Amino acid sequence: MNLNLKDKRVFVSGGTRGIGLAIVKGFLSEGAHVAFSSRNEDTIKQIAKELEKEFSDSTFLYFVSDATDPESTRDVFETIVSKWNGLDIVVSNVGDGRSTQEPLQSSEQFGNTLRINLTSAEIIAREFLKRNETGKGSLLFISSITGLEAFGAPTDYSVAKAAIIALSKNLARKLAPGIRVNCIAPGNVYSPGGSWDEKIQKDPERINKIIESTVPMKRFGSPEEIADMVLFLSSDRASFVTGSCIVVDGGQTVGFH
Repeated sequence: MNLNLKDKRVFVSGGTRGIGLAIVKGFLSEGAHVAFSSRNEDTIKQIAKELEKEFSDSTFLYFVSDATDPESTRDVFETIVSKWNGLDIVVSNVGDGRSTQEPLQSSEQFGNTLRINLTSAEIIAREFLKRNETGKGSLLFISSITGLEAFGAPTDYSVAKAAIIALSKNLARKLAPGIRVNCIAPGNVYSPGGSWDEKIQKDPERINKIIESTVPMKRFGSPEEIADMVLFLSSDRASFVTGSCIVVDGGQTVGFH
């Protein structure tokens, strides 16, 4: 299937590891021009060097930026639009599920989790919309199945991810028909160095039992499987899809809805 993403101008936040990096590579493989950001300067420079081995450095831009900082994010979007004369696709992928397991986290912790997960998405969406002169494009948020159901994840994280789904659906209704807005809710996705990798290192037998008992497909998802859905939803092949939250979880939420 030709997704017709060649020469599309794309921005991906949190694009240096796991799902974010897979999304960056996916768009580059389709011939798109991709800008991506990360807070970690050393990591993003290393990723850029690796990408240069496979793709032309003229097809991507990278930024050391904190997506929760309005001024930093504004500078990123201003630079991208100045260089590429616009943006077609924006993927908001910043998120962090690290928190405490008490029923209701402290106000400080709760606010910090909302800032990282929800405020970053709001800031990115706002900057994209301010600079969208054509009234067309695709805006996509990465949420989580923890935003759909209570799986035992930290309360603050689940609330933040649920709010992202609500943000996506509300923007979709208000920005149609020109700008499509969708959301993806991944299940358990494994990547080297990721949170599941850390848990496996500590207790592989317990994690294996969890996956086999809760996921009908009896395995983790891969970042590339999430990226493939992102590419499809961002393409004109999905031109009739907006306001959707696509679950990619190996069947884990089957029976919940």
